[in-house]
Amino acid sequence: MESKEVSEQLVALKVMRLTKPALICPKIVTCDSKDLPGNILNNFLKDDATSVTQMETLAAGQFLLLPQSFGNIYLGETFSCYVCVHNETNQPVASVSIKADLQTNSQRIPLSTQQNQIPVLLGVDETLSDVIHHEVKDLGTHILVCEVTYMSTYSTLVSFRKFFKFEVMKPLDVKTKFYNAESDDVYLEAQVQNTTSGPITLEQVALESSQQFTVKSLNDCGDDESVFGDITLLQPQESCQYLYCLTPKENISKEIKLLAAAKNIGKLDIVWRSNLGEKGRLQTSQLQRMTPDYGDIRLTYEKLPNRVEIDKAFDFKCKIVNASDRTLDLILKLRSHEESSLLWCGISNRKLGPLEPGASVFINLTALPINTGLHHITGISLVDLFLKRTYDYDDLASVFVN
Repeated sequence: MESKEVSEQLVALKVMRLTKPALICPKIVTCDSKDLPGNILNNFLKDDATSVTQMETLAAGQFLLLPQSFGNIYLGETFSCYVCVHNETNQPVASVSIKADLQTNSQRIPLSTQQNQIPVLLGVDETLSDVIHHEVKDLGTHILVCEVTYMSTYSTLVSFRKFFKFEVMKPLDVKTKFYNAESDDVYLEAQVQNTTSGPITLEQVALESSQQFTVKSLNDCGDDESVFGDITLLQPQESCQYLYCLTPKENISKEIKLLAAAKNIGKLDIVWRSNLGEKGRLQTSQLQRMTPDYGDIRLTYEKLPNRVEIDKAFDFKCKIVNASDRTLDLILKLRSHEESSLLWCGISNRKLGPLEPGASVFINLTALPINTGLHHITGISLVDLFLKRTYDYDDLASVFVN
């Protein structure tokens, strides 16, 4: 950790980050004794602490390597460090206390415990220490400020500080896509990418929905078994995609205005582990969707078959919702185009009566397929008698005719 030097003091301050070791493999470099290096390389392997006696030229496996530097720290991980004050003089030092703060770009966070802020008498060669844990919740530059206060030989209160600077980086890159279905359901696709320098294991990727929706995860293949298997391991720069279905609650789905105003979807809660099991947690900000513009009239289909037979009429139901602020007086028109493969059966120019704001009405329709293949349902029109405005629906849905 980077530190700013201070003048000579009666006590010494040391700060060490606490982190788990890493796994390394020994590097085996050898040659024949007749080669130019002779036995230099072989003698070097015998002195290597990671080599096995009498099997120096064989890689016996991985070893634990203690941290050689501060290392990387990522958002959502727990920053741990050991702070100690040591009396290096030949006489006791009175009123010794430690205070530690973490300065971020937006705030200053006190870290040390109250116990070590109470002045104590530090004897010769004695140490006052503290272990600090803090969950990192901000990106960018962080400065650990450690302040030591003690009583000098002149009975005056003396204090000094040390500053330790480190960077907090982003561990994951989360990208989201929304799809507003005709059934009022909202589908969320979340892509989680590992941006750390090592492999991580995704322990949990859950969507905490807002109060307007209920959420269903589509990442299981039955019996609560994940589609990714028992372990979701991501190497650096690898990504994994998750899918969720959000259904509006009953009171929201009945009111078209409330449904259109429901922009907040929820938050993604991600828990992962890295290296030798260090735990990290990241929660996204509130996810927001682009709400669909239904206009004055919303027309959706219900109970529509996916497959129908040629030259055999089929029935389905449509729902018409008044999404405007005024009462609508509508007429239903059915048009069979010359190039269309579906012919309408029934009465056109049917009056649907007044429809209050937010109210809905169901209509039953019958169509006759005359050609095989995948065909669009076209030729439905609604006429507003008050404004003399016509609403055409030429791509309502598709059916397969065989």
